[in-house]
Amino acid sequence: MARLRPVGYQDRLSIVEHLDELRTRLIWCIVAFILAFSVCYWQNGWILHTINKPLRDAQQGSGKKHSTLQEQSRFNVLAGNAFRLTAPALQALGKDLNRLAAAPGVSAADRAAIAQRAAALERAAKAQQNAFAAVPKNTGRQPVTLGVTEPFVTTFTVAGYAALLLCLPFLLYQAYAFVLPAFSPKERNVAMPLMLLVPGLFIAGVAFGYFVALPRAVTFLQNFNADNFDILIQAKDYYRFSVLVLALIGAMFQIPVGILAVTRLGIISARQLSKNRGYVILLIAIVAAVGTPTPDPFTMLLVMAPLVVLFELSVLLARIFEHRRRAAEAAAEDDDEPPHLGGGWDAANDDVTVS
Repeated sequence: MARLRPVGYQDRLSIVEHLDELRTRLIWCIVAFILAFSVCYWQNGWILHTINKPLRDAQQGSGKKHSTLQEQSRFNVLAGNAFRLTAPALQALGKDLNRLAAAPGVSAADRAAIAQRAAALERAAKAQQNAFAAVPKNTGRQPVTLGVTEPFVTTFTVAGYAALLLCLPFLLYQAYAFVLPAFSPKERNVAMPLMLLVPGLFIAGVAFGYFVALPRAVTFLQNFNADNFDILIQAKDYYRFSVLVLALIGAMFQIPVGILAVTRLGIISARQLSKNRGYVILLIAIVAAVGTPTPDPFTMLLVMAPLVVLFELSVLLARIFEHRRRAAEAAAEDDDEPPHLGGGWDAANDDVTVS
């Protein structure tokens, strides 16, 4: 029967049993990934639409320079508005001409000429209406595909990335459950809270990257020197870039896990971290500068700010844990101290004297 619960520390398994447990957990991981992938592939349209949103918004950046494709999209919008406004004006003018033709005193020749002009205006109005109806409604940026199989392969890949993110907590639990027998009870008390923090912090980092960092990065890069390029974005490159940015920010949000791990294992204390806070903030600034693809300082500060907050919260939690650990150790020492009998050792007659 498949095993889902962790093996106890006191359990003794042979190599074959360990391999069998590894196989079982790998099978469960594959099943979970297939189920998550099925859901993500079923909703691939919504996932692609969500990932493409920063790219669609990039053409509305604050920069004054626009590429030829952006100018063409802007022209389509303006032309559509012109068609929409011109059609009723032409129809109204044709009706006015028909009223003039019906007025008394107009000769038959003039009436025929006016009727022709009114008919021409009506045809022009209909042409304007048709042109307005044909103006592209979707004026946002979309990534392009160049190969025959690229739409299918790219959709398949994006669904795989989304499925991996969706089933990440279950995969981490299976990894933790497999290595748990090697941990002592003390090490298990350290590892368990950290394993619970990892998926939550990673998802928080991905959300921060998607809503804050990625839109600014795409907007900056797509509007950089745009008047000198016809900017086309290949789908697989854009999705690779997006996944890389989100994964890096999700990994950077693991700072509390690393801090709590080194402090609870006794490698470094919270006081030492506080004392060297300046060096840590400098390191965070370097990591934020490397992790963000845009050179502007505002984006770097946006990524850096939550990392500094997470660092300070981690130091605070480390202090709380250290205080509790010292209190527990002091209580244990008090329990282990032998009772005082009020006597002494008489070395002369090897007797114990009790007062």
